[in-house]
Amino acid sequence: MADAELIGRGRLHPPYAAFVSTGAARATQMLEILRHAVGQDQTPITVAPGLRSSVEDRWRQVARAAGKGADLDALRALDPDLVERESWLLGSQLRQVAEGLPDGGRALVVGHSPTNEAAVLGLTSQVVPPLGKGEGIVLIEDGRRYRVEPLD
Repeated sequence: MADAELIGRGRLHPPYAAFVSTGAARATQMLEILRHAVGQDQTPITVAPGLRSSVEDRWRQVARAAGKGADLDALRALDPDLVERESWLLGSQLRQVAEGLPDGGRALVVGHSPTNEAAVLGLTSQVVPPLGKGEGIVLIEDGRRYRVEPLD
């Protein structure tokens, strides 16, 4: 919890138009801490269940087989159907979140690895390195396309 508070006070750039969770308890708890740390307790947390995979056990099996720190390309080599289908599904949901924001609005979305990275792949066609606890990226819409930038 202390780490989450430090992240909220030091690495985030409020205000946020939306706080979005996959619905996983830890993701929602993290968002509650981050939302409080940036002084936006009145902004509701939205659960986007489509950002949570319905085949999490399969993801865990493939990630275990690929080894610690493996990226989506390594997971795709072991189970291409999983990565392709899930990236499309998760990326579609991430697009809906982005399209629901007001012009210039920002959302803070919290979930788990490797499905976060799969959503980014589905939205941007870009493989991002595995995100550790408390790490993130910034997605920027640019003419109906999205690009990835590091989180400062």
